[in-house]
Amino acid sequence: MKDVISVLDFTKTEILQIFELTDKLLTGQFKPNLKGKIIANAFFEPSTRTALSFASAALSSGGKVLGFASDESTSISKGENLADTIRMLDNYADCIVMRHKLDGSAKFASEIASKPVVNAGDGKREHPTQALIDIYTVRSLFHSVEGLTFGFLGDLRYARTVNSMLRILTLFNPKMVYLISPPQLRARLEILNELNYPFKELSDVRDVINEVDVLYVTRIQRERFLDEDEYEKVKESYRVDLKMIEGMKREAAILHPLPRVSEIDRRIDSTPQAKYFLEASYAVPLRSVLLNEVVSGD
Repeated sequence: MKDVISVLDFTKTEILQIFELTDKLLTGQFKPNLKGKIIANAFFEPSTRTALSFASAALSSGGKVLGFASDESTSISKGENLADTIRMLDNYADCIVMRHKLDGSAKFASEIASKPVVNAGDGKREHPTQALIDIYTVRSLFHSVEGLTFGFLGDLRYARTVNSMLRILTLFNPKMVYLISPPQLRARLEILNELNYPFKELSDVRDVINEVDVLYVTRIQRERFLDEDEYEKVKESYRVDLKMIEGMKREAAILHPLPRVSEIDRRIDSTPQAKYFLEASYAVPLRSVLLNEVVSGD
């Protein structure tokens, strides 16, 4: 395994192998080994969970971590171009974990670097490792990803987590996928054209809340809007509250890649359907396994 730019860089078999190793890590039957390896966390865009979980994954596996948390702390702020920064990181580390605001930046970096590049989010394009965590959570809860009904609620236009989830589901066999959003935030056509499973676009989650097995909620990403007025029109256009989930299956799961703002009522945290903190807890073990597989070159 080398670069991880898109979820479609994996086959279904490879994904299930990563999941099996994550299971073994969680039960003490497997230990990733990054001893002597250096991971570069190149975060040109702010991050909390992704950056820290990758660092924790590397450190807990015996590796070392270097990097930065914004381009303001790099020579980019002095005018250095991205290509030169990547060339330097390629000299310093065994793997580059990269987040950047520009679409396609991770692919660009992978074409320059000789070391593996892991996409930790490139603009509104993809966030493949988050999708692996999300699908691993679904598999852990339902013992399978096949035959489930998914509802994606919120910003489906700019959310790279949704793009990766919609793509990774093409490797599985969902029963139905509901795409629920305000008209301005509907999924982009180039993503929809890739899908090989039944889906339906809706504007009101209450129409299908009793059907969904997995409700995947995203925040409206203010930082992706070029027009502040457009953001203001949609910023509070949906909210998952206790009344909304009254008709939800008790065994259903609410997921969220986090961070959340106001789109999920905090009182939902104590309901049986709230699984987003469980989801977040899988980030370090799964990314530990992934880094081990990427750096080992197997």
